Amino acid sequence: MARKKSKETLADKADKYKCYLKSVQSPEHEVEFFDQAFMEVFGRKPVTLREDFCGTFAVCCEWVKLGDQRTATAVDLDVEPLDWGRQHNYSRLSQQQQSRIRILEQDVRKHNRPRVDVLAAQNFSFWIFKTRPELLEYFRLARSNMADEAVMVMDMMGGGDCYSEGVVDKRVIKKGKKGFNYHWEQGRFNPVNHDADFSISFKFKDGSKLKRAFHYQWRFWTIPEVRELLQEAGFRETHVYWELEDKDGEDTGEWERGDDVPSNPSWISYIVAIR
Repeated sequence: MARKKSKETLADKADKYKCYLKSVQSPEHEVEFFDQAFMEVFGRKPVTLREDFCGTFAVCCEWVKLGDQRTATAVDLDVEPLDWGRQHNYSRLSQQQQSRIRILEQDVRKHNRPRVDVLAAQNFSFWIFKTRPELLEYFRLARSNMADEAVMVMDMMGGGDCYSEGVVDKRVIKKGKKGFNYHWEQGRFNPVNHDADFSISFKFKDGSKLKRAFHYQWRFWTIPEVRELLQEAGFRETHVYWELEDKDGEDTGEWERGDDVPSNPSWISYIVAIR
């Protein structure tokens, strides 16, 4: 007797990059913050962007939508997300917008021209560099890819909860039949060298799961370490931005500089380095 075929699950049908975009990235917010950080230093809007570790380069695609003068360079070594970005993000742009994006399949530690107004290294991606010399080299090369008046934008996370192994942050991303949950797991943390293991999984309404759809093995860098290395790399100053909260303690989506902030068990911030 022939064995009955098992029914395809929602996880089987899911696209991990689509889930990631809905759960993790907010390209509209990112480019809005880039404008803010640049304007606060130079009093004008930036025009050129380089997105290091760009993945599906959704941020570059959002950037070129904001004006006919805006150009973007997307840089990543991994061909799979680049190809996905071409098929799902880049293809949705007009031909004129597409012409203003350059996609480079290469190591971010390369010199490229033209130099840019904003260089972004988002989603903790530079944490892939685990030693001080490696990260310093990257910062020096990143600086060389920036215009004379330019900012580098990186996000950071921290707080005591971030050092606890086995902690899973669960969030409902979308409700209903097509809804799913996002699980961010802090798998391993070595307090001696700050080696850390993180993963993202997605759980669907039928109980199926895309387990460890994305897996990261990073060094958990701290804000003081990163700022000191940026200074050593030649950046003239750095600022840390924190998200403002309303009277009920809810995030507002607005960010401001702060060098003396309350401790929090889990937080996200930006570091902005000025060339």
